[in-house]
Amino acid sequence: MADGPLIQLEDVTRRYQQGDMTLDALANVSLSIDSGEFVALRGPSGSGKSTLLHVLGLLERPSQGRYLLKGEDVARMEDNARSEIRNRLIGFVFQSFYLIPYITALENALLPGLYGPTPKKVLVDRAHELFKRMGISDRMDFKPGKLSGGQQQRVALARALINEPSLVLADEPTGQLDSKAGAEIMELCRQINAQGKTLIIVTHDPETASYARRAINLVDGKIAGP
Repeated sequence: MADGPLIQLEDVTRRYQQGDMTLDALANVSLSIDSGEFVALRGPSGSGKSTLLHVLGLLERPSQGRYLLKGEDVARMEDNARSEIRNRLIGFVFQSFYLIPYITALENALLPGLYGPTPKKVLVDRAHELFKRMGISDRMDFKPGKLSGGQQQRVALARALINEPSLVLADEPTGQLDSKAGAEIMELCRQINAQGKTLIIVTHDPETASYARRAINLVDGKIAGP
């Protein structure tokens, strides 16, 4: 890994055109996140939290500014290079789980790994270990419709970790869960961070944000004070 922060944004703006109007969802955002941090992105609806997460996850490009990931400027890379980096270095967890309903939990968890060079046997062994860590080893052969919301999010966490990424991004990971299941997911997130993964979560919930070790507050597309 290159010296310096894992993530460095320099004057990043993300601009959208809506008819005759121009909207800056992010406006000149600069920040650094070191390897191994656990960060919560907080702010009201429309503050730019999810847009920032999408930029960090290489799902959207900045309209201007620089994004250095492991010292490389990924903002201007070709799409194929960005896709390769995204699959290799970044794991995603979403509020709505996004599991494929007609395949098993195990098959869902394996999916990101099938696009990389890791042999399938290694991926399967890794998935078995992840399901054990998530406490759902007995649910590997179940399809998502047979799983509770908390179990589905555990499968999504396993999927996010299957390629052993450096960075895990979670967008409202407890948003569709009851308080007990949400607390269990966040405790798993804390354990994942303790094992060395950099974890960034988007949340509007103070209880969920309290699991992180640092909060970044956004208002109107800009970083606000603590």
